[in-house]
Amino acid sequence: MSRQLHARRLEKVQKNVWVEFTELAAKYKVVNLGQGFPDFSPPSFLLESLCNTVNGGFSMHQYTRCFGHPSLVKILAKFFGRILAREIDPMQEILVSVGAYGSLFCAFQALVDEGDEVIIVEPFFDCYESMTLMAGGKPVYVPLKPQKGNGPALSSADWVLCPEELASKFTSRTKAIIINNPNNPLGKVYRREELQIIADLCIKHDVICFSDEVYEWLTYDGAKHIKIASLPGMWERTITVSSAGKTFSATGIKVGWAIGPGHLLKHLQTIHQNSLYHCPTLNQEAVAVAFEREYEMFGREESYFKQLPTQLQAKQLRLTECLRFVGLQPILPEGGYFMITDISSLKVDLDDSSSKDEPYDYRFVKWLIKEKHLGAIPVSAFYSSESRAGIQNYIRFCFAKDDSTLKAAEDILKHWKVQQ
Repeated sequence: MSRQLHARRLEKVQKNVWVEFTELAAKYKVVNLGQGFPDFSPPSFLLESLCNTVNGGFSMHQYTRCFGHPSLVKILAKFFGRILAREIDPMQEILVSVGAYGSLFCAFQALVDEGDEVIIVEPFFDCYESMTLMAGGKPVYVPLKPQKGNGPALSSADWVLCPEELASKFTSRTKAIIINNPNNPLGKVYRREELQIIADLCIKHDVICFSDEVYEWLTYDGAKHIKIASLPGMWERTITVSSAGKTFSATGIKVGWAIGPGHLLKHLQTIHQNSLYHCPTLNQEAVAVAFEREYEMFGREESYFKQLPTQLQAKQLRLTECLRFVGLQPILPEGGYFMITDISSLKVDLDDSSSKDEPYDYRFVKWLIKEKHLGAIPVSAFYSSESRAGIQNYIRFCFAKDDSTLKAAEDILKHWKVQQ
C-alpha cells in the first residue's frame, strides 16, 4: 500500500518516554521511583465518597453534563473563587475533562493555530511539546538555569528564568506560554516576582498563559504557591489546569479541569464536546464531595491539603538523606512529587553499543533498572532535543511513595554503595 496511513501531525510525537520506561519497569519488577503515582491509599473520605456514589441511584451510572458534572463545577467555582478572590461562573468558566491531560489537550487544540508559537519553559512535561506540534504550533524553548554562585545549585529555587532571554522569545507570532508550577521534574515553585515578569510579557504581547498547577497543594519549607491568574490583568488571558488525581493522591481517577474566562473556555468546551464528550459521572461526584469537605476544612489541621505536604516532605527528606549517603547530590524541590539528582559522581560502565546514540541519562536509567532493579526517569526527557546534550547528568526520582517502597530503594542504593 503506497498511501501514507498516519496523519502528518503524528510524525514528531510517536516516541513516548513513559511508555518505554513503564514497560521496562514492569519487565524487570523494579522498586518504582520512576512513575509519578503514590503507591499508598488515597484519603478515606475520597474512598468513602466513591463507594457512596456507586450506590447513589441510576443517575450516577448515566451521562452527566458534557462540560462537567453540576455538583463538581459548582464546588470548584466556589473553592477556587475564594482563592482567586473573584466570582467564577461554574457553567461558563470551568471545563472538567479526563484528567489534566484532557484539559491541556482541549486548551492546545482550541487556542493554538497552525504556525502559532508556544513558549515552553524547560524542563517541561513532555506532552506540552507534543500537544503544541499536534495543534500545528511551533515550540519555542526557554530554560530555567541554575544561578551562578559560589557553589552548586542545591535547591529548585536556585533555578530561574533569565528575564532578558525570556523577553527575547516573545514575537508577533507568539500565541501562548505554558508554565508548570510547581514544576515537574525540578520541583520549582515560582515566586511572585518571577510570575510578574511572565505576566507583564503576556500582557505586553497579548499572549495567553497555560498554567499547569496539578501540584499546587504540594509545597515545602515555606514555599507558597501563587496562581498567575490572580495577578492583575492575567485572569482574562490564563487557562489554569489542575487535577483531582494529584490533589487527592488518586491518579487513576482521571478527573481534571481547566478554569479561565468564558471567552477562552467556550473554545475548550467545543473541542471537548467533539472529542471526549464527558467524564465518568461516578468519579466527578466523588471528587465534588471531597472538595466540599476540603472547603469546610480549608486552612485547618484536619485539611488533607495541609496533611499531605507534611507527609510528603518527610518522605522527601528521607530520600534526600539516602541519596547524599551514597554520594549523590540531589536538588531539593520546593514542591511536587519529584527530586532530581546529579549522577556525574557515579562511575558506571555503560558499554552498550546498541544504545550509544541515546543520552547518557537514558542509558544510565536503563542500566539502573536492569542491573539494580530501581526505577527512575532520565531528566533529559524533559528537554527539547536541542537542549538535551547539556542536561545528561540528572535523573528523576519520585518520593510520593509508601515508606516500604522508599525503604526498598534505600536498601538498593546502600548495598550499591557498599559494593563500590
